[in-house]
Amino acid sequence: MNLANKLTILRIILIPGFLVFISLNTTLGTIIAIVIFAAASFTDKLDGYIARSRNQVTKFGKFMDPLADKLLVTSALVSLVEHGVVPTWVAMIIIAREFAVTGLRAVAAAEGVVIAASWWGKIKTVSQMTAIIVALIKLIYSPAFIVYITYISLGICTVITIISGLDYFIKNKSALSTEN
Repeated sequence: MNLANKLTILRIILIPGFLVFISLNTTLGTIIAIVIFAAASFTDKLDGYIARSRNQVTKFGKFMDPLADKLLVTSALVSLVEHGVVPTWVAMIIIAREFAVTGLRAVAAAEGVVIAASWWGKIKTVSQMTAIIVALIKLIYSPAFIVYITYISLGICTVITIISGLDYFIKNKSALSTEN
């Protein structure tokens, strides 16, 4: 269990704490939830950097890192839908893309093919985490410019999410071949 994998596990462990504080519906609870979400988001960048720089990329990390990201983003989106900050359709597009790409990866893995994270996938993750942080801020501070920034960032991340999903499927359509 190397440091990168421990950071991935930490990201997963932080999710229940995030959910507890966001559900308190208080300013302090939301601030703590923002800090937890931001810290968990930072571990995503950090664990990948550590694993690659130390040549410690593992099968566990390849599986758990994207799963941890999906759990973190999904829990935040569902919470923000419940709070009325993120439209349900936006959350569903993002969550559906995550399920679809995970399914694509599973099918490819069954054929012995590993689908690495793409440039679009990395941009998608950053855009989602940024939009979520902005949306969380809107819960406690919502002058007009924050409202606009929230919806603009959600729109951008939704478009990038769609492009990223299409990119994965177009580049890896052979994994879904009906032959065999």
